[in-house]
Amino acid sequence: MKRLALALSLLVAVAAPGMASAQLKKEAQALRNFAEELDEAAKAPDFVGLAVAVVKDGRVELMRTYGVREAGSNQRVTPDTVFRIASLSKGFASTLAVLEQSEGKLDLHAPVSKLFPEFKLKRPGDAARVTFEDVLSHRTGLPPYAYDNLLEAGTPPSTILSEYGKVKQTCSPGDCYTYQNVAFNMIATQIEKATGHAYPNELRDRIFQPLGMTTASIGLRELQATGNWAKPHKRVGLGWTPVPVTDWYYKVPAAGGVNASITDLSKWLIAQMGHRTDVLPQAVLDEAHRRRVSTPPETSRQRSLKTPVTDTSYALGWRTYTYAGKTLMTHSGSVEGYIAQIAWLPDEDTGIVILSNTRGSRAAKIMPTWLDYQLGLAKTDWFRLNEITEAANTPSNASGE
Repeated sequence: MKRLALALSLLVAVAAPGMASAQLKKEAQALRNFAEELDEAAKAPDFVGLAVAVVKDGRVELMRTYGVREAGSNQRVTPDTVFRIASLSKGFASTLAVLEQSEGKLDLHAPVSKLFPEFKLKRPGDAARVTFEDVLSHRTGLPPYAYDNLLEAGTPPSTILSEYGKVKQTCSPGDCYTYQNVAFNMIATQIEKATGHAYPNELRDRIFQPLGMTTASIGLRELQATGNWAKPHKRVGLGWTPVPVTDWYYKVPAAGGVNASITDLSKWLIAQMGHRTDVLPQAVLDEAHRRRVSTPPETSRQRSLKTPVTDTSYALGWRTYTYAGKTLMTHSGSVEGYIAQIAWLPDEDTGIVILSNTRGSRAAKIMPTWLDYQLGLAKTDWFRLNEITEAANTPSNASGE
C-alpha cells in the first residue's frame, strides 16, 4: 500500500508541471481571443474613446486603448488619459472608510443623525436608526435614487437630506436595498470629521499616492487640469458629439466624484484583489467586500440582460454576483457621456477595468465577453459583431459618407 501511495504521489508530481503549463497556455489563448474580439468591437460606432485592461495574479496582462479623446480630433486615448468613473467612486469611499475604521478613527455603526441632524425620514424614528454602514450598503429605506433630480437641478446636498422627510419610504432602515447617491455621500463628511482632512486630500494621501495613481483626482477642475482627459459625448443622429462636463455628481464626491485613467484603475483593481496589503490590509478588504444585503432589482436586471447571474448582493460600495456559479466582485458607473466598469473573479485572481467616453450599448458588453473567455463559457455574441461587419461593408460607409 505504501509503495502504491508513493508511486501515485510521484506520478502527480511529474504530471503537475505539465498540467500547469497546459492551463497557462489555455488562459493565454483565451486572453488573446478576447483581445482579438475586443479589437473588432472597438470599430463599432458605439465608441469615440475606449480603454480596457485585464489583470491577473497582480500584474497587468492586457491593456488596450482605442479612439480619441474628442470626436473630430486626432488626440488619441492613451493609458494615461483620464475619464470620469462615476459610481466606481463608491468603492474608493467605502474602502477608505473601512481603512479609517480599522485604525479606530471612525465607527461605521454610528448613527448618521449625530453628524447630520438635518437628515430626515418620513418616519422620524427611522432616521435615528440609519448608520453609516447602512449608507454604504444602500439600506437607508429611501426609494432608489432619492432626489437625484434635485441634485441635478442644483439643490445643495445638505438641503436634500432634510427634504427626504417628505418622501415615502420603501422600507425600514436596514431591511432592503435601494441605491442612493446623495445619501451615500454622507460618508465623505464623516471621514473629514474623523481625520481633520478634506475628503479629496484624505483619499489622495491614503489611497491615490500610496498606490501610485498619479493621474487620479476628484473634481471637475482637476479633471480638466490633467491636459489629457476624455471629453464626454452624446449621440446625435448616427454619430457622437462632445458635450460639456456636468458637475452635479462632483458635488457628492464619495458617490461619483473620482477621475482616473486605465493605468490608475489597473493599480486600484490589483489592490482590491489583495496584492497591495501594504496599503490596503486584507482585513480591510474582507470587511469592505462582505455581503450586507440582497439586491433583487440587480438580479432582475441581469436576468433581462441574459447573463448567467443567479444571485446579486451589495457589500460596502461593491456589488457581488454569483456569475456562472463563480463569485464576481464588480461595480459600474455611468454619468452623462461616460461609462466605467470594474470586476474581478477572486477565485481566479483575475479582473478587468473598462472606461468609455460614450454610453454606447456595446461598452456594457465588454465584461460578459471577457467572462465568457475567462470562464470557458459557451460563446455568446455580446458585441453583435456581424452587425459591425455588415455596416462596414455597406456602400455608404465604403464611400466615407
